[in-house]
Amino acid sequence: MPPVHRTGPRLALRELEPADGDGVFAVYGDPVATRHLSFEPRTRDQAEGIVARSIASATEVPRTEYAVAVVEHHGPLVGFGRLALDPHQLRGTTFGFALRPDVWGRGYGVETVRLLLGLGFDGLGLHRIWGARAPMNVASAATMTAAGMVEERRIREHVHKAGAWRDSVVHAMLDREWQRIT
Repeated sequence: MPPVHRTGPRLALRELEPADGDGVFAVYGDPVATRHLSFEPRTRDQAEGIVARSIASATEVPRTEYAVAVVEHHGPLVGFGRLALDPHQLRGTTFGFALRPDVWGRGYGVETVRLLLGLGFDGLGLHRIWGARAPMNVASAATMTAAGMVEERRIREHVHKAGAWRDSVVHAMLDREWQRIT
């Protein structure tokens, strides 16, 4: 597959670039942005490492990870998205996304999810895409539902963060469901 570049009405997905460290840090280093994610806020060095690993993974054959920048059209990085192909699922993958808190409430989450689903279904020919969220992350639940994903189940004590176990709630979409809404 050629390098990722997908556009929506206001946002685009593109491959990460070496200069994206600050943008990724603005998302993954922010305690508000990472409150419901599966990890603690990252340091600047860790954010730079994520960018470097993501750029390297884009050259692997076969490619199993699509870690991409979410940007405003010709503008700054406002988020991070990821599709990780699962070798145990035929044409299936997990996905995740995070946006800078200063862009929350603008509908960017729904647009980001739809761009990632389009990448997976239209670009990669996947059958199933699923993601997990913290049970208290009602904004993420609303975002994935608005994008057409179905809430499937709860995974008990799935994530260990801040010294405690927490559950996750799975949302998913199948290729035929994507075809019905596009």
